[in-house]
Amino acid sequence: MSFFKKIFSKEKKETLDKGLEKSKTSFFDKLGKAVAGKSTVDTDVLDDLEDVLISSDVGVATTVKIIDRIEARVARDKYLGTSELDGILREEIAGLMSEVNHGDATEFTIPETDGPYVIMIVGVNGVGKTTTIGKLAYQLKKAGKKVVLGAGDTFRAAAVDQLDIWAQRVGVEIVKQDMGSDPASVAFDTLQSAVAQNADVVLLDTAGRLHNKINLMNELSKVKRVMQKIIPNAPHDVMLVLDGSTGQNAFEQAKQFTATTEVSSLAVTKLDGTAKGGVVIGISDQFQIPVRYIGVGEGVEDLQVFNKVEFVDSFFN
Repeated sequence: MSFFKKIFSKEKKETLDKGLEKSKTSFFDKLGKAVAGKSTVDTDVLDDLEDVLISSDVGVATTVKIIDRIEARVARDKYLGTSELDGILREEIAGLMSEVNHGDATEFTIPETDGPYVIMIVGVNGVGKTTTIGKLAYQLKKAGKKVVLGAGDTFRAAAVDQLDIWAQRVGVEIVKQDMGSDPASVAFDTLQSAVAQNADVVLLDTAGRLHNKINLMNELSKVKRVMQKIIPNAPHDVMLVLDGSTGQNAFEQAKQFTATTEVSSLAVTKLDGTAKGGVVIGISDQFQIPVRYIGVGEGVEDLQVFNKVEFVDSFFN
């Protein structure tokens, strides 16, 4: 099937395969039990498949879409064997993800802009936000970009310290202030510094307090307004970081954050730790927001550009 031709390098592909191994094994164990002893895709098989998808954290709404697509194929083709189910699922999920994730990026790049490209990173504490920023800074610098970090999570000393350690480790500039400083002030200083240095990209951390607080919405709005005094179109990307290992809780976080700010991309972390890789499919579809990056391991190289073709290929390989 030419649609699934290999795009990633062998090393990247092996990392992705390994990162999704638990999710894949769990999914196909359940699927095997669902179709055991059955030769055709009928109503019972579809009901069981629905249960498999939901229990694999794909989410109810997205599961219904997938089942509807398969039902349409059954009606059209009249006879579908259970042996064909893997291939059908693979095609339909890839098709569904193509509707949101239009790009087929394989490398760490940023769009061309007049001045620094500003990415504001949001997400609750504990999802791997600061680590994702550090790994992204590493990858972008490796790609030849001049990167400036902004330590905008001023409510936790640990967050500023952790980002500072990453800046030193990667060898990029960081703008920071004392704990308790106004995050908007940090954002202003960061963009001012980035413009002065002719930087290519700014990665701005933000406070990761509870996602259902109205003050978070107000704070993020203020940060945006202040940034636009320096760079009118900033931020160019508001990236929500979600912990893929939390399954349905990640859905809830996405729901809360998309209600409080205009999220334009997603990074899903910790996919290697549990069998909840299906959450990437559901969140991307349900919120119609492209997944930009996925974390499939703890190493600095284990943050990968999300490519829907390679993801689906690894999940169903």
